[in-house]
Amino acid sequence: MNTTATNTILSAEMVGRKLRRIALEIAENNEAETALILAGINGNGEVVVKCIQQELNKILPISVDIATIKLNKKDPLEVSVEPKIDFNNKIIIIVDDVANSGKTMAYALKPFLSFKPKKIQALVLVERSHKLFPVQADYVGLTIATTLQEYISVEVSGDKILGAYLG
Repeated sequence: MNTTATNTILSAEMVGRKLRRIALEIAENNEAETALILAGINGNGEVVVKCIQQELNKILPISVDIATIKLNKKDPLEVSVEPKIDFNNKIIIIVDDVANSGKTMAYALKPFLSFKPKKIQALVLVERSHKLFPVQADYVGLTIATTLQEYISVEVSGDKILGAYLG
């Protein structure tokens, strides 16, 4: 990514602090639970999930499993989740890097609707204020007001988040 044409809104260090805070919030809101499932939306959502799982493993003595939600953000009608497990009576946290309109999060719910989960929550690293769908994240690293023409990107390398940028 060419960061000279963009503005940094979250450095790698700031991302780390945001993820630690979010992990503490998750622990507080789910303290009586024996297991959590973090379901990352394919792409950067998977990287955010791995980072959150690492933070949760430091503070929670429970099982924190990972699933991947596979969907095409441009045409999200076909949605699946891997691995195929029983989500009945489970706590599921759907995770993505950036929430724009809420559309991706709304479609990401689809695979879980054939089950009866105990609770479904949403987590995003960066949330924009352009909601078109009635989806509100329960855990947010940073909320930012932007114009419709501006774009937020989260840069990753392997399993690390390098930063978030406004372009």
